[in-house]
Amino acid sequence: MAKMNRKWVALCSAALAAVYAAGYVTTETEDAMQQPQHVQANVQPSSSPSATDSANKSVKGKKYKDGTFTGTGRNRRGSIQVAVSVKNDKITDVEISDFAMHYSESDVVGLPNEVIQIQSAKVKNVSGATYSTQAFEDAVQNALSQAQIG
Repeated sequence: MAKMNRKWVALCSAALAAVYAAGYVTTETEDAMQQPQHVQANVQPSSSPSATDSANKSVKGKKYKDGTFTGTGRNRRGSIQVAVSVKNDKITDVEISDFAMHYSESDVVGLPNEVIQIQSAKVKNVSGATYSTQAFEDAVQNALSQAQIG
């Protein structure tokens, strides 16, 4: 009797593992098809804002329209929406307007100030909040893409 019970336990365990694995593979495949690729920021940090701004304006003209632009970043852990304000070709404000990630918003609360300081969507990765950081970067880049002239 004990041998038969062990066989059933082993058989049921194997069946559950197969079902779990199939569901995981299906979920990961569907997620990969829906998930946008992480986009690197095209905005370069400036060590001397006034010199860089002058060079951009004289060589290429103005890079961004003035205004507030909304961007969204998504991944398998959720989504983030930001509002990025631009004035005179500078990022002047970044606000997280919607945070629907699996993790706490407190993990990325310092990222908007970092964007303003470095004038770039490419922020330092927050340890333990990699997906949130990437979604935030994507959202800022999405907003900056809308702000671009031309």
